[in-house]
Amino acid sequence: MPSFAEIQQYFAGVWRMMMGRSEGLRLLDLSADGFWNSFFAILVAFPPLVVGWVTISNELAGGEVVAARFALFNRLMVTDIATWVIPFAILALVARPAGIADRFVHYVVASNWASALFSWITLPAMLIRLFIPAAAEFANLLTFIIFIGTLVLSWRLTNAAIGKGPAVASAVFAAMFAASLGVLFTFEGLLGLTRAG
Repeated sequence: MPSFAEIQQYFAGVWRMMMGRSEGLRLLDLSADGFWNSFFAILVAFPPLVVGWVTISNELAGGEVVAARFALFNRLMVTDIATWVIPFAILALVARPAGIADRFVHYVVASNWASALFSWITLPAMLIRLFIPAAAEFANLLTFIIFIGTLVLSWRLTNAAIGKGPAVASAVFAAMFAASLGVLFTFEGLLGLTRAG
């Protein structure tokens, strides 16, 4: 697992990329080891993800027993991890025909660390939902604003990572967003999850 200093460096790199500075890529480890180590970003994101899973499982379970909440927690965890990883596997299959094979590692490494950073950015909204249920509407608005912000930042990151112009970046961004939604809805259906309305 990368050290704390390395994680800080990777966060700084992806933030620079999201600010339109492609030199942020130089702060990432784009070696073969760096590629696989970037999936440790899931562990880095784990604390805020756990807060989200606890919050949503509590909302979905309502007054049900703890065992039901724990089962929901596990299904949410599987769903989110699948949504994180499976789209990369799909991209790996189409990267060469799509002409982005030479930037696949750049994109995956940057996206992994950006996703971990986004998880921490979303944490305050989840904490409000968990500990101040009366402020749920505010928390939902905050979550929506953060979501829109992360979409914009993700596109900028994709543009910097792919390095083939806005048109190609937009195509990759849209395809990966669609793939993520497809995996999310598929796993929610398979695992019997229904988001609280």
